[in-house]
Amino acid sequence: MNALLAVPFVVPLLGAAITLLLRRTPRSQRIAGAVTLSVVVADAAVLLWRTHDGTILTSQAGDWPAPLGITLVADPMASLLVLVSSAVLLVVLLYAIGQDIGGLSRATPQVFHPIYLVLTAGVSLSFIAGDLFNLFVGFEIMLTASYALITQAPTRARVRASMIYTVVSLTSSILFLTGIALVYALTGTVNMADIAEKLGAAPPELRMVLALLFFVVFGIKAAVVPMHFWLPDSYPVALTRISAIFAALLTKVAVYAIIRTQTLLFLRDDISTVLMVVAIATMVVGILGALAQSDINRIMSFALVSHIGFMIFGLALGTAAGLAGVVVYLVHHIVVQATLFLVNGLIRQYVGHTSLAAIRGLTAVSPALALFFFLPALSLAGLPPMSGFIAKVALFQAAVAVGGPLAWTGLAAGVLTSLLTLIAIFRIWTRAFWGTPRQDMLEARARLRSGSNRGGLRIMTAMTGVMVAVGVAVAVASGPLTAVGFTAAEDLLDGRAYVTAVLGEGAR
Repeated sequence: MNALLAVPFVVPLLGAAITLLLRRTPRSQRIAGAVTLSVVVADAAVLLWRTHDGTILTSQAGDWPAPLGITLVADPMASLLVLVSSAVLLVVLLYAIGQDIGGLSRATPQVFHPIYLVLTAGVSLSFIAGDLFNLFVGFEIMLTASYALITQAPTRARVRASMIYTVVSLTSSILFLTGIALVYALTGTVNMADIAEKLGAAPPELRMVLALLFFVVFGIKAAVVPMHFWLPDSYPVALTRISAIFAALLTKVAVYAIIRTQTLLFLRDDISTVLMVVAIATMVVGILGALAQSDINRIMSFALVSHIGFMIFGLALGTAAGLAGVVVYLVHHIVVQATLFLVNGLIRQYVGHTSLAAIRGLTAVSPALALFFFLPALSLAGLPPMSGFIAKVALFQAAVAVGGPLAWTGLAAGVLTSLLTLIAIFRIWTRAFWGTPRQDMLEARARLRSGSNRGGLRIMTAMTGVMVAVGVAVAVASGPLTAVGFTAAEDLLDGRAYVTAVLGEGAR
């Protein structure tokens, strides 16, 4: 068994058990959590180094041969996403530790750390699972932890949001199990490489139905239009440490699952038109919803929905260039969304809320905070030379190469969405960051900087700055990142290397 593939899933579970035992010693619990995630980041870096050239690593649990046993698979895309997600999880954990040290959070840290590490295990397993059932298990571990996290420091709004979130997630999970049962009845296996081998003999109409079913399952979790209604009501009310991870990772895990299943298991042409229409609707409806909001968190939540459409758009193009653009966009969006929600958390510390109606002059209150918002916001809008610009150009170039009415319509929707995102960002900037700050904001700044919680605030600010720096690094490293994206895209479109790595040379 290749231990490298087990580490991102097993180590966080062990860390969760250890941090639970250390719940009465907060300092030791924090150290254990940070060390656990540091180990995962280091392991993920090695995985990416081993797979960036197209190598696919596999591991068979208990040495049971595929497709009988549990298979873990790390290809370039999975390894890259495990590295980026674990790095973001580590930074947000340190941000949360700063909140706890400074007494700036109403969460229960003794409970938070074990559940957070369980969430990490679920995210990692979802990326490296080699069969549909363990993909389901990864999702359920991740979602079960998220149910507990979203109700930290419960209020009426959070309880209501958690009920909506839980009901929608359970509905999606039931549909997921139904899809797995149908695939198993048709092929006699849940191993994705084996399904790819056997599903080709199924009638095209049946493959199309299954492709649509799995797209609906993961589309609900990814919050694509019209299945997006739950997200803007759930994420804004959660604690900052929770909403940052939800916005950065949970929807991206679902997007990854859509890409993996649609490219490996099904013929993309079966539902490419559906994918394109949904992508266009998601881009436009999401950003129009953002423009209608008056709260920064809600604006960011609707913008999150909107930009999921860019990733579905790249998949719908069905080309290596389009999928490479999606890979780059995934990395960019994970980092940018986490950063913006961490910034929102700092705004809450100074103001107590994120309503645009009662905020102004944040630049005078904290110039660093203004910079931390400005850079990722520009990236989200797709302005050069930020990573969002690079990712969008890659997608737009792929659309031009494909041509046709749908591709051109998607490109136009992408350009329009980018312009409207810029308007939404400019609206936040002019109303919240310009002008003379309110007296209560200046008083809050003075209390924060002179009180016993200033050490915690410094840690939170530093971790937000680290995320901003990571976003800049993604843009600087766009060349190598794009190269990994193209390698991942070619493997996704071909599929033979994946099947051969899992099943052996006799496959295909």
